[in-house]
Amino acid sequence: MLMEKERNLVVEYGQKMVTEHLTNGTGGNISIFNPEKKLVALSPSGMDYFKTKPEDVVILNLEGEIVDGERKPSSEKDLHIEMYKNFPWVTSVVHTHSMYCTVFACLGMPLKSVHYILADAGTDVVPVTPYKTYGTKELAIAAAESIGDSKATILANHGMLAIGKDIKDAFGVASSCEWIAEIQWRTMAIGTPNILDRDEMEFVMKKFNTYGQVKESK
Repeated sequence: MLMEKERNLVVEYGQKMVTEHLTNGTGGNISIFNPEKKLVALSPSGMDYFKTKPEDVVILNLEGEIVDGERKPSSEKDLHIEMYKNFPWVTSVVHTHSMYCTVFACLGMPLKSVHYILADAGTDVVPVTPYKTYGTKELAIAAAESIGDSKATILANHGMLAIGKDIKDAFGVASSCEWIAEIQWRTMAIGTPNILDRDEMEFVMKKFNTYGQVKESK
């Protein structure tokens, strides 16, 4: 099976997207890019994540043409492909309809550094992509322009998009953004959130580079 590893991961993380409450039903989509093959493994359109099998995952080239698979690809294929074309370091895209990120999407409000964990997204502000109809090239282009140096963007009146160096990274960014969105919403319900400044967030981002079981260079 072409790109069997990537297909299995798309299925696995699609199910995680539901169990970790980052989407409902068949909403959202996931892809993994293989730089050597220059091919994308993308979740199929409108399929139950728990009924999706590896062979249901669609393989596309960077022109959006189906290379392998019998299913119709996600309607947001251009959204994924545009990220791979614009950001060579990216090998995975996770698009969710998570509750709190979608609340801010419908408010047209960015996520701010109400907590240092936003450093997961490589920024102190997750920007908002102006509203464009779902599944269109216009949305894909707008998202690529809006995301900037961030690893995520809020899609106005839609949801959110996360990118990463691999699927674990992109999914982690999506999860962190949803947590931040909930914290931001809750603090706004009580009063005015205390926002960490850019200098502090840049310091935290540097610390994150050596967080966990990372071997430091001698």
